[in-house]
Amino acid sequence: MTDYTPVDCGLHSEYELAIMHRDKLKLTWRDADGETCIDTITPTDLRTRNSEEFLVVSGADGMEFEIRLDRIMRFSRT
Repeated sequence: MTDYTPVDCGLHSEYELAIMHRDKLKLTWRDADGETCIDTITPTDLRTRNSEEFLVVSGADGMEFEIRLDRIMRFSRT
């Protein structure tokens, strides 16, 4: 069982568009420990695992990582 809360379809579509257009996004999210993170990232893919959805991103340092969609608090295109 997971505590994942599905995100709105419109928001999911916004992430898909950002991936297709290779937009950079300024994201604010909570990591797995509950710490608030802010970074400018490049979204590269969406993944589903164990009924949870993740945004796959490349950070400013080029490292790839995943952010669970329901942990994203806000985003804007840069």
